Amino acid sequence: MPTRNDGRTADELRPVMFQRGFAANAPGSVLVSAGNTVVLCTASVSDDVPPWMAGKGKGWVTAEYNMLPGSTSPRKPRDRKKVDGRTTEIQRLIGRSLRAVVDQQRLGERMVTVDCDVLKADGGTRTASITGAYVALYDALLSCEDLSPEGTWPLVDSVAAVSAGVVGGRVLLDLDYSEDSAAEVDMNVVMTGSGKFIEVQGTGEGGTFTGEELQGLLRAAEAGIQQLTEKQQQSLNGA
Repeated sequence: MPTRNDGRTADELRPVMFQRGFAANAPGSVLVSAGNTVVLCTASVSDDVPPWMAGKGKGWVTAEYNMLPGSTSPRKPRDRKKVDGRTTEIQRLIGRSLRAVVDQQRLGERMVTVDCDVLKADGGTRTASITGAYVALYDALLSCEDLSPEGTWPLVDSVAAVSAGVVGGRVLLDLDYSEDSAAEVDMNVVMTGSGKFIEVQGTGEGGTFTGEELQGLLRAAEAGIQQLTEKQQQSLNGA
């Protein structure tokens, strides 16, 4: 089987690392890297919930996403006045993905905001953000005195995400930028640690794809997310 430009096989993830507690002022933070993509995820907890949820005894998890100017070449301008459409789409995806594994009743009337800031972008920034955001969310919830994994705990599962694509007629897992920009088909898959799908985003960028190719992409993504889930748990168990 031919290797890719970084030496990986078709079904191999980029090296993944989690550095927890990276930002001292946030109750939950992690610097997550997937190859040359690096994202800082921080999670903050407040007693303020959105107005439409006030008095319902339920909490909320939301996310913000940003690519710092030096994360790409050429420089990415800052979003000073209006968040662009791609940024809005990604931060909504991150928020949906996290809420899918949170029991809002157990969370109580508090809001967790997870910020995902891309420091280096080499493909897969949204999937790395989701995978890191879960770890930051976990640590932020640990900081709440009335929440504990041994007692009342709002996380009902874990969540991770990965990309897959068809490049040069081959199904590849975890695309870097050079592969993503050349892909005939590009897919982002979000799943729980127990193997349930949260979201699948698949697009024929340079052509169409068959049902057989779709199944191959999903199988590759499932296997990748199983590995990411194990890496998340190893990081959290190392506390």
